[in-house]
This record gives sequence, structure tokens and C-alpha cells, in this order.
Amino acid sequence: MIASSALLLLDLQNDFLHPKGAYGRAGQTSPEIAAVPSSLKPIVDLVRARDGLIGATLFTLVVGKGGEPIVSPHLKKLRPFLAKGDFVSGSWGQALVDELAPADFTVEKIAYSAFYMSRLEWMLRHYDIKTLYCAGIVTNGGVASTVRDAHVRGFECVVLEDGCAAFSQDVHRAAIEGLRPVARIATIAEAMRDFAP
Repeated sequence: MIASSALLLLDLQNDFLHPKGAYGRAGQTSPEIAAVPSSLKPIVDLVRARDGLIGATLFTLVVGKGGEPIVSPHLKKLRPFLAKGDFVSGSWGQALVDELAPADFTVEKIAYSAFYMSRLEWMLRHYDIKTLYCAGIVTNGGVASTVRDAHVRGFECVVLEDGCAAFSQDVHRAAIEGLRPVARIATIAEAMRDFAP
């Protein structure tokens, strides 16, 4: 089973999680979001030890004219603090957090779903992946959108309930409930049994 499965880490980047990242500087975090990398470390280590596949999606702000980031109107309204230099391709801020790095492959994303205008599906088909174990932030945004897109593309999805977080527990719980029709909901411990020898 491990050969046809991948662990997909969604948006666990310095600019989202590190105190010196874009969101940290703006005071935009929650204890649950901050705890996600350490919660996921055991399963990341296990998948790596079993020679499984680990992918990471990296939210990216494309640099436009004058070096200013191209920020979609809805995101600009939600996160007015996003500025020049945030989430730039190849930057420290865009990178997967050190605690979980390195990933076997990374995919830059420009919208909630990691499948939208990206090479994610191409990568997964290349590795003959059938099942995605999804974890990351935020549950109601990038996680939910990516899982739904994976479902309509024929991938089996397992959402690691305690490996995801949102800006509030109520929003997280509602998002998890909303994903039950399209994914198996599991704890990290349950998922680790799937990858065990």
C-alpha cells in the first residue's frame, strides 16, 4: 500500500508558521496552527523511514510589475498585510518549515486548491499514487479545496484530522465534517498504522 500512497503536506511554510514569517509578523496565527508541524513530525519520520513519498504544496505569490506581489482581490481583503517579498518562489518564507523538510517533491500553488493550475496531478500520476494522506493548513481553505479536487480526480483521500488546523476550532471541526462524504477522516496515529511495516 505504501508504494501507491503519498503524504501531502499542505502549506506548512515559514511565511505561514514562523514568528518571523508574513503571518507571524502580522500576529495572524492560532495555537492549533502553530502546533501542526510538531504533531505531524512522527508520521513524516515514519513515511520517510519506510521510503514513502512526501509531497509539499507551497502557496506562492507571483511577483508582478515593480516587484509587487500579485494578490487576488479576495485575499487582499482577507490579508491586507501581505507585502513585497512574502511567499516569493524560492524564498525562505515560501519554504516548507525545517521541522518537516525535506519533501520528496514540492508544488507551487496560487489558489486554495493545490490542483489549480499546478503540476500536482502530473506528479502524482508519475509516481502512480492512488491514495493521498492530507494534512496542513488551513482546514477550511487549502486542505478542504485540495481534498475535494483530489476526490473528483479519482484519488482516495485520507484527511489527518489532528494534522490539520484552522484559525478557530469551530471552523476546523465544521470543515472536517464537511469532508466526510469525500474522504476518510483519521487521526495521525491511525494513519501511522497504515504505513507501519
